[in-house]
Amino acid sequence: MDPVTRLGVVGCGLMGSGIAEVAARSGIDVRVAEATHDAVEAGRRRLTASLDRGVRRGKLSEEQRDQTLGRLSFTRDLGDMADRQFVVEAVAENRDIKTGVLRDLDKAIEDPTAVLATNTSSIPVVDLAVVTERPERVIGLHFFNPVPVQQLVEVIPSLVTGADTVRRTRGFAEQLGKQAIQAPDRSGFVVNALLVPYLLSAVRMVESGSARPDDIDRGMELGCAHPMGPLRLLDLIGLDTAQAVAESMYEEYKEPLYAPPALLRRMVAAGHLGRKSGRGFHTYDS
Repeated sequence: MDPVTRLGVVGCGLMGSGIAEVAARSGIDVRVAEATHDAVEAGRRRLTASLDRGVRRGKLSEEQRDQTLGRLSFTRDLGDMADRQFVVEAVAENRDIKTGVLRDLDKAIEDPTAVLATNTSSIPVVDLAVVTERPERVIGLHFFNPVPVQQLVEVIPSLVTGADTVRRTRGFAEQLGKQAIQAPDRSGFVVNALLVPYLLSAVRMVESGSARPDDIDRGMELGCAHPMGPLRLLDLIGLDTAQAVAESMYEEYKEPLYAPPALLRRMVAAGHLGRKSGRGFHTYDS
């Protein structure tokens, strides 16, 4: 199977920049698309800062950093994805935004065999695939944050995904040095289907006054050897993203354990989104 040599990444936020970095470090030519000039520059700074941290920590040499940056290019025009063999959509966890991007990519990409992968963490892949003219080439490829560190990816074929697309996606994951598990095309897939009820239970404990955030997190870190407690993890994910994931899962299953608690909704409405806003269940230096 031929390796991917030309990758497109749409979205250069926390997830998109991580995917682009890992791919460029693996020797792949990566073109990153963002909607605005400011978003392009923010993505470029995020990628450069991450690679500079890698140099400071001895994870890569200055030469490797420079070579990686040389494999990255940026655009605001999805038409520039025309020559890509594989494109990963990593925009906001919003069905309308994702379907709009996939429609535009479907029109832009010239190779009819190119794979369109979505990094959705909760939206059923078939709902996104059917908006394109190549649903058999659309697949879920769910990375975990932070992408350069986390080894797992979920490969999620829909009912209409072709076997060749699955093989190529698994091969691409291996090319990045990731370990893939195949997940069912149901909201939440494998990991979030187990993780989200746990996270929401921690929010409900705070909401009811049963325990304080520090005590909940320390309990799970020290008592269960979790590297991060549930509320710190929610702050890292982003409370707005967590709410969107929970809403998608509740829409599919109608199970109360997936419903976003009122406290989570209020915090999102107040702009207390976690690390990215400086305040969530904990506070963070800017």
